[in-house]
Amino acid sequence: MVANQAGARQQLPPTPKRPHLVTSDAEAIDIAQSLVPRLAEGAARRDRDRTLPWDEIELFTASGLGGITVPRSFGGADVSHETLVRVFAILAAADASVAQIPQNQFGVLALVREAASPAQQAWIYADILAGHRIGNAGPERHGRAITHVTTSLARVDGRLLLSGRRYYSTGSIFAHWIPTRAVDEAGRPVLVWVRRDAPGVQVVDDWDGFGQRTTASGTVIFEAAPVEEELLIDLVPLASRPGLGGPHSQIIQAAIDAGIAAGAIDAALDFVRTKTRAWPFTVEAATDDPYIIGEIGRLQLDLHAAEEVLARAARTLDRIAAGPVTAESSAEASVAVAEAKILTTEIALEASERLPELAGSSATREQYNLGRFWRDARVHTLHDPVRWKYHLLGNYTLNGVLPPRHQWN
Repeated sequence: MVANQAGARQQLPPTPKRPHLVTSDAEAIDIAQSLVPRLAEGAARRDRDRTLPWDEIELFTASGLGGITVPRSFGGADVSHETLVRVFAILAAADASVAQIPQNQFGVLALVREAASPAQQAWIYADILAGHRIGNAGPERHGRAITHVTTSLARVDGRLLLSGRRYYSTGSIFAHWIPTRAVDEAGRPVLVWVRRDAPGVQVVDDWDGFGQRTTASGTVIFEAAPVEEELLIDLVPLASRPGLGGPHSQIIQAAIDAGIAAGAIDAALDFVRTKTRAWPFTVEAATDDPYIIGEIGRLQLDLHAAEEVLARAARTLDRIAAGPVTAESSAEASVAVAEAKILTTEIALEASERLPELAGSSATREQYNLGRFWRDARVHTLHDPVRWKYHLLGNYTLNGVLPPRHQWN
């Protein structure tokens, strides 16, 4: 335990234990489905009380799902993008906060695949398969641009030390490694790796967003924290080299939104079947109300459409990843994922908004905490403005303009 900024005692993650080794796509999906009852149990209470899901994250790690994208040459299952999005959607339907916590781990692992040296990959992949978790120290909070970086490295007595303050650091409170972008001594952008328990590292659970309330997406402070110099990854080459880092990160975001939508619809179905009273003088049961029936049908159709476009985008990424990635194929991946992101955003917001309307006034009672679906959908879909996805699609279709390459595309 260490003290956080407010002086409270801060929990450190337990020593990693070697998790189960997932060996196939089918096994990954089966494991995700097996976790649903455990994650869903207590999800409403954890959200209401802002209780961090330590046990649930340990369960996720022990299941082996955290290492399913590790390449086979390094001992992992190397599952497809299509499997990866199904896993995240399944988990998010049960608890969207729990699903978001490992999201950055997979984004970082995609970057490791594209930019790290073989020796760095061997180290990082081995740690993941041994049960280590990767967190994230996100953008700096007060810069005008999200890409603004003042977090920097300095060499003191022969050691590289990191100093800076980051926010939107989802997963870091549960992590063993906290990678973050920084500026090296020459002013070049690099990805640095810091141990969660290193001196000079503080993770502050000051996330107070009204949705995704138990992700602990708050502040990480580095005060002359030692970094692993052997794991420094130069980010300069990525600026000019086509890749799939952005589409990979974005498709996981879309999968979580699809899961939130599915969870909201399932909650509506359960409430209407078991608790909702029929409108007086119309029908005997709420399940016979023609307007509820029609609305459920429309939501289900929109969800299935979003899920299919999401799966199609994942298959596009799988096809493109199998060959050399070009500027054109990278753009194709971004466009495919943008289509999915638009539809999953819209159905997540629509389904979660319609939930209390369909379920009735009793569904707004605090004991059920069904409002968490809309709060989660509204907050999570703000990670990147969907209005720019429409612009990306239109500019690509009308003018042949390739989307900019960055982690939000």
